[in-house]
Amino acid sequence: MRSLLHCVAFLFFCPFCPFLPVAASERPNILFLIADDLGWADVGWHGSEIDTPNLDGLSRQGVILDQHYVTPMCSSTRACLLSGQYSTRFGLDSATNERVFPPGMTTLASALQSLGYETGLTGKWHLGSKPEWGPLQFGFTRSYGSFAGGVDQYLHLYKRGPYQKTWHRNDQYVSEKGHATDLIAREAIRWIERSDRNHPWFIQVAFTAVHVPIQEPEKWVNPYADRIKNESRRHYAACATHMDHTIGEMIEAIERAGQKENTLIIFTSDNGGSGPWNPRGLYPGKYDPSPVLGINKPLRGRKGTVYEGGIRVPAFAHWPGKLPAGTTLPHPVHIVDWMPSILKLTGHPTARQLPSDGRDIWPLLTKTEESPDPRTLYFKRGNNFALRHGDWKLVTTGKEKQELFHLAVDPGETKDLSRQNPEQATKLRTLLEQERKNDGDRS
Repeated sequence: MRSLLHCVAFLFFCPFCPFLPVAASERPNILFLIADDLGWADVGWHGSEIDTPNLDGLSRQGVILDQHYVTPMCSSTRACLLSGQYSTRFGLDSATNERVFPPGMTTLASALQSLGYETGLTGKWHLGSKPEWGPLQFGFTRSYGSFAGGVDQYLHLYKRGPYQKTWHRNDQYVSEKGHATDLIAREAIRWIERSDRNHPWFIQVAFTAVHVPIQEPEKWVNPYADRIKNESRRHYAACATHMDHTIGEMIEAIERAGQKENTLIIFTSDNGGSGPWNPRGLYPGKYDPSPVLGINKPLRGRKGTVYEGGIRVPAFAHWPGKLPAGTTLPHPVHIVDWMPSILKLTGHPTARQLPSDGRDIWPLLTKTEESPDPRTLYFKRGNNFALRHGDWKLVTTGKEKQELFHLAVDPGETKDLSRQNPEQATKLRTLLEQERKNDGDRS
């Protein structure tokens, strides 16, 4: 009896224990920040030359996610977040302007909306680039930004073609002046300032920064004049710092609203940093080539690849008094984990009945689970596949080429161990084929 009472007392008083379903009045606000094409080595807490003081401060006061995985491309990562499933289940492994989700599908936004959340998406949607496929059709009560992908920062136009006109508010086209980074953040700040404290909110801030084309005012570029020699890298750094500054403005808005203690903040990039960019007339403006953009070192690869540099990104979770500050989570987690974790946290009644490739990671974040079972994670981009199981990772290209890496000792994927460990390679190949059988087909 005494042991039972001790357990009950521990659960009651421990601020970092696994969350139980909460009353509506106690559900947290959720600010989900997504950078676009930000590299592993492009944030201050990874030793970058780029100034990201607001993100650095939040990461130090929260839980740094040292092995946070996404997909190699933008649309597929966003689909993972909002569905809790690998985007390949919908036949998606790249960027797309077509509708991704079937009508009426439960998304993270619609599930939270059913709990009384105000849900908003500001920035990049890229899961269907027509108004009839926009965020309001999939659980968001308000929306703003680009239906499609990266845009000219001032014209707010996407690539030439049928989806060039893309800037909208509440799924209706609008025309506004200003830099896209400022406009995206301004919308989030407005929603925060006008929020009703009796109703929690979920805001997905999907920046177009640091995606090309990059067009930064001199006030953001000049501080790097004597610090970064390459011009395109200098402008990239300015873009990242500009984004960081607007994140600081959002935090200030949360503090002014008296909601800091009840707001969970999650930050991630949608994929790894991108390689050189040549404009080639794709966008309607005039731009210079960008030979140097994101940096993913010491990881191998970049955006569009299934190597670590394309899928392992800077990330953290921050919630004062609820998540242990100044800690690092060393275990692998995936963007698909956020939907089941958030729905468990907010007490969604049917969360376990929804299809999911993710798992509840709150016990890991709160340090109540220190030694999780080995995780299997699956990645696809075109004919390139990867599967991680525990610390082993298999990368395959086509039917013949395969590489095997032990990430615990070789996170940079420099030494192929497939010949020395054929049984391990076969084991992961079998797991990979099992995952592939569950994929959908968009053809």
